[in-house]
Amino acid sequence: MTKAVVFAYSSVGVTCLKVLLERGIDIRLVYTHEDDPHEERWFESVYELSKKAGLTVRTPEKLDAEEEQRIRDSQPDVIFSFYYRSIIPMKILDLAPLGAYNMHGSLLPKYRGRACVNWAVLNGETVTGVTLHHMTAFADRGNIVGQQSVAIGSEDTAQDVFSKIIPAAGELLGRCLEDIITGNAEGTPQDESQATKFGRRTPKDGEINFAWNSKRIHDLVRAVTHPFPGAFAFIDGKKLMIWKTRITDDVNDLPAGTVIKSSPLVVSSGEGAIEIVSANWEGTNDFPELTVGTRFDVKEDQQ
Repeated sequence: MTKAVVFAYSSVGVTCLKVLLERGIDIRLVYTHEDDPHEERWFESVYELSKKAGLTVRTPEKLDAEEEQRIRDSQPDVIFSFYYRSIIPMKILDLAPLGAYNMHGSLLPKYRGRACVNWAVLNGETVTGVTLHHMTAFADRGNIVGQQSVAIGSEDTAQDVFSKIIPAAGELLGRCLEDIITGNAEGTPQDESQATKFGRRTPKDGEINFAWNSKRIHDLVRAVTHPFPGAFAFIDGKKLMIWKTRITDDVNDLPAGTVIKSSPLVVSSGEGAIEIVSANWEGTNDFPELTVGTRFDVKEDQQ
């Protein structure tokens, strides 16, 4: 029976862990994270699944020498990482003779790094997917064992795309698992000429500039809407959280950021106009009542 150590988090971690359990993999250890009390948990718990399945589960803040020895003692044939948020040292990855494999939420080599689904939606991509690849000393750069694509609709939010990524990850792992456990998963090198990398996003990155074109605004909103911190804009320094938008065909020659309709609420942009469908003033549940001609704060030098 193939022995594995699994590093996992989020719904992708749960789905892939279930695949390993169903396929009879001997899971010696599961590493996951304590939930962040400041983060809305909208995904399933690897910790809860592991406990229910009778697995040994660890949640250390750091993979130190003690944890390395614990993993060494478990004698894993293979190591898996499914949406685990911390870097796993090579001296741990090297403990598995069949290799170490990571499930990444994009079609590598595009969108290496963090928040890959959010970035794909923000950048207006129409397709993304999941990649199972060898883990190396450099994150997201190892040989590709397999990939599965999912479509991104023009109105899909990042969470909508995550809901497609989750089953795709399970299907991909199930398809590749036999090659991994039989030592036939050498994979294909990534094309470095096609590589892109994007960094971690923070709440402040959700600020809208109405000098942008309508599509860029719409893509940002759907990339960071619930359960993420959300997009926002200012009127006279007052912060408006914007959760849903719709690109309209309203024609106008007004300065960007000007309210051109109050019901529905439509605002001019650097190119076109956009309807604000769902929004509230920060700290309230109140939808804004704005009069025609009101103008959002616009940073003209940030096109």
